[in-house]
Amino acid sequence: MAELPPNDTAPPPPGGQVRLADRWAVWRAGLTGPRIHGFIWQPEPSFAGSEARGRQLIAGNLVMGGQLLEIGGRLPWDSAPPNAAFLEALHGFDWLDDLAAVPGGAGRKTAQDWLSGWMARYRRGRGPGWTADLTGRRQMRLISHVLFLMNGQTPEDRRGFFDLLARQGGLLQTRWRQTRRGLPRFEALTGLVYSACALTGMETALRPALRALAQECAQDIDGSGGIVTRNPQELLEVFHLLTWVAEVLKATGKAPDPAVATAIGRIAPTLRSLRHADGGLVRMQGGGRGAPGRLDAALARSGVRPSRVKGLAMGYARLGGRRVSLIVDAAPPMLGPGSFEAHASSLAFELVSGRQPIVVSAGSGRQFGPAWRRAGRATASHSTLSLLGYASARLARGGDRQDPERQDFVSGPTLVEVQEAQMKTAEGIALSHDGWRKTHGLVHLRSLQLDRDGSLLRGEDGLAAMTERDRLTLDKVLARLPGDLGLRYAVRFHLHPDAAAEIDMGGTAVSIQLPGRETWVFRYGGEAKLTLEPSVYLDSARVKPRATKQIVLTGALTGYGSAVSWTLARPVGLLPAPTEDEQED
Repeated sequence: MAELPPNDTAPPPPGGQVRLADRWAVWRAGLTGPRIHGFIWQPEPSFAGSEARGRQLIAGNLVMGGQLLEIGGRLPWDSAPPNAAFLEALHGFDWLDDLAAVPGGAGRKTAQDWLSGWMARYRRGRGPGWTADLTGRRQMRLISHVLFLMNGQTPEDRRGFFDLLARQGGLLQTRWRQTRRGLPRFEALTGLVYSACALTGMETALRPALRALAQECAQDIDGSGGIVTRNPQELLEVFHLLTWVAEVLKATGKAPDPAVATAIGRIAPTLRSLRHADGGLVRMQGGGRGAPGRLDAALARSGVRPSRVKGLAMGYARLGGRRVSLIVDAAPPMLGPGSFEAHASSLAFELVSGRQPIVVSAGSGRQFGPAWRRAGRATASHSTLSLLGYASARLARGGDRQDPERQDFVSGPTLVEVQEAQMKTAEGIALSHDGWRKTHGLVHLRSLQLDRDGSLLRGEDGLAAMTERDRLTLDKVLARLPGDLGLRYAVRFHLHPDAAAEIDMGGTAVSIQLPGRETWVFRYGGEAKLTLEPSVYLDSARVKPRATKQIVLTGALTGYGSAVSWTLARPVGLLPAPTEDEQED
């Protein structure tokens, strides 16, 4: 008897409702799609797993998407996922890499039980995991770990497994175009390439898959190796997928489209420019530091000669002293449709000394719920100047009808001007953005200068009404304020949780103690009020936001301009150890 198309009420996938078209695609693939009977070739796992996380999974403790779910002896499919990021990791089978990393095959039984439970519930198209991006992610892992999964299984288990691979391959062939542009589409197409290279019956899908991948590279990777979201971690994930596609094709004797190799060659220098002295990526525009070791592994696999971008890299500027890195967001955020992950972080910077982050951004709060997600996107959550109560980019009201959390930016900076300077003893950069020009008649001006030995960072932040029209706009704003208090603003410097800070020198400075006894001292010119206030560090590797502190300079603008100056200095004799990044470059 032919099976009926799926019809159930499973929860929606990330970003929208379960699409009936995806379910029908899975059902059709089961009837008329490819017939998989074996493997032509099996690639190595493309994602490095963690033995520690694998042992946690075996014990029933699932940490995904910044959330902890304790399942005991139950299957993960018996519990509701706590958030969308958890659901993505669960149905994308990210956990399979960690279970496979436990020595001696100790994670095999757990992996087989979870796979069996998933197939019993969802194999025929039910549930939230059948978007093409999650399907591609799951397909890559199932193909890479087939020996680990099928060891000791019955012929019936194997038939069910091949049926699942066939259905997923069929869905990827017909539904990859319906996946959102960017990383999700690259995940879908990479899963299709894996299927075509590894599975009997899928060979004819390779040429159109490579052609589509080349087209996406040409459209989504710009000439400087950047992507439209300007999310460094997302760029790393795209780069990781492309380097594995190149590796898979090389191992199977097939040539990639030149557009793929061109994209790899463009992205590599950009990622090097976005990497701090400690090896982690700058945490901007919704991105995190990146999975440990992934960037280095992908760069090594790419074969691209070590180099960095001269000038801006995907809209970020970099200053580097002796084992000290400063990276600043020097471009407008993405505005309009699709900007629901963008951050109002123009002119914000991060500072790292050796292997220790000092000044950071709060980070993406997506995995901690709607309130944290919104807070993490605000200007006040970044190390830059903000008008009190008014971010440099503003959110749309209401958000997406299917997902109210997905709020796009509807207005914000449209012009960021950058001027770099090279001096004998330092390098500097002067920047400005117009995010408050229409609303307040003000432009934010910031200058940063880092000594070449990395021991002194000088900065100045200001607000100015530059033209007569700007002054008329500002006059109207100031006229609405009570008394003569002026327009209040704050320059914030969010500190990493491992940096211990305290007010020093009679309230005129802040001492910052790093692990390893390295000390930095923050001073300011006296134009504002200095305070040390609570802050948070939003880390997707943790189940809760981490408490930390922020240095805040609060001032008030009463005329047509106001500015505060500050320095962040380290005693000259205390230099951190060399980093792999510096040794490599």
